[in-house]
Amino acid sequence: MAERKATRQDAVTQIVADWARERPELDTSPLEVLARLHRSFLRYNTKLNASIERHGLSVAGFDVLTALRRSGTPYRLTAGQLADSGLVSSAGVTLRMDRLEKDGLIVRERDAVDRRVVYSRLTDAGLAKVDEVFTEHLDNENRMLAGLSPSERRQLARLLGKLEHSIVDSGPDGES
Repeated sequence: MAERKATRQDAVTQIVADWARERPELDTSPLEVLARLHRSFLRYNTKLNASIERHGLSVAGFDVLTALRRSGTPYRLTAGQLADSGLVSSAGVTLRMDRLEKDGLIVRERDAVDRRVVYSRLTDAGLAKVDEVFTEHLDNENRMLAGLSPSERRQLARLLGKLEHSIVDSGPDGES
């Protein structure tokens, strides 16, 4: 198995070699990082979606459930708080909530003091579902990272954090 992996063609290496042949004056070194990151993300996303969809959830719905779960007892947040959680866009919150409510995983409740405030709260079924799916999600991610040692995982996490800051600091979208 390890021998098969070692001989497998690396598409990014081939792309970089092709550009070096066709346009040797260009520095294609960013491709070695960002093309691999993109390809890894596409593969990760495919496995993530398949794992979560097996439970009848969308990734967007799963993000809402995990944000509610992470909030702690009583597992409730407003739509604005969900949007601020970083994983859920404000544009899609209502649609996601409608679906999760229809599936019996959340309920909407008005604040007792300020009736204008509406919370979304995990139901018992929602709490059980998110706990089950999140456990499987972590198992899935651990399988995907099995080729990295704990030290390599920490190093990669640190480097990816640094990469994210570098991308943010590079200027507005489309500018360098």
